[in-house]
Amino acid sequence: MKPIYLDLSGVAEALSLSPTTVQKMVREKTFPEPRLLSGRRVAWLVREVEEWADARPIADLLPPPNTGRQK
Repeated sequence: MKPIYLDLSGVAEALSLSPTTVQKMVREKTFPEPRLLSGRRVAWLVREVEEWADARPIADLLPPPNTGRQK
């Protein structure tokens, strides 16, 4: 199967995080690094993002009531 990639906005949207948060986690080495696709284009392998997401601990708290609401 061909690798499938997501750009920064796609990763952020898929994880319900801001692009800034994704970039910060990459700098802190707590999130997979993007792959170089061409001279200036980078993206993340979907399977690596999914593996990272699957490894997150289960939360003890419920999300706040405004989580996921569209404005």
